[in-house]
Amino acid sequence: MILKEKMTILAQEEIAPSIFSMVLAGQMVAEMEVGQFVHILVPDQSMLLRRPISISEIDKEKGQCRLIYRVEGQGTEVFSKMTAGQSLDIMGPLGQGFPFDFLEKGQSALIIGGGIGVPPLVELAKQLHAKGVDVHSVIGFATDKAIILQEELSRYGSVQVTTDDGSYGQKGYVSIVVDGLEKSFDAVYACGAPAMMTYVDQKFEEHPHAYLSLEARMACGMGACYACVVHPKGAAAHENKRVCKEGPVFATGSLNL
Repeated sequence: MILKEKMTILAQEEIAPSIFSMVLAGQMVAEMEVGQFVHILVPDQSMLLRRPISISEIDKEKGQCRLIYRVEGQGTEVFSKMTAGQSLDIMGPLGQGFPFDFLEKGQSALIIGGGIGVPPLVELAKQLHAKGVDVHSVIGFATDKAIILQEELSRYGSVQVTTDDGSYGQKGYVSIVVDGLEKSFDAVYACGAPAMMTYVDQKFEEHPHAYLSLEARMACGMGACYACVVHPKGAAAHENKRVCKEGPVFATGSLNL
């Protein structure tokens, strides 16, 4: 169910350079599922388009959710200046989330995240852990100053960190760690930059339960404007899927990335 609600900001802090954590409260939280996102109206009349932000954590008992976003333009800059007690016009929850009902206690899942793609994977790790699934996370960042959510993910399983410059953890991209893993996993989930998504898509193309959460520029967020289309493999030129509607989560090997 897609809702529209004025949600209250409970807390906000900068957790890394230009990366902010915002906690919101509202009735919409009851409808949120792992891997979905919300569409936020900028409280500035000069900015008409909403901004899509993934849901990082969900607490349905408290009616609270946590969003983590990077300041990349005027809209997110406005969000970053807001404080507890203020409200935001939120539309959501939107999109199709991560499938994981098929996993059972004792099975294993590999989580792969890069940069600002890590946030939507936290709630996934939490819920997998609650099911008794063995969770192993590999997350990559540019430098040690950009690392976020390592502590949160470590609550739910083992975590390996890579940095492009070697300032923390393994030097290089997440592929260096993932390619070296000897264990096979019952499910694979990933979110990150396009190059990382292409790597995961190719490496796990034949995996029966491997999924990518994609990011895309969008306008309406509900599938009407077709501004966020991706193209399925083997489909006719005019056939497409929308990141906001059929996604943001897609099976590996299903799209032309």
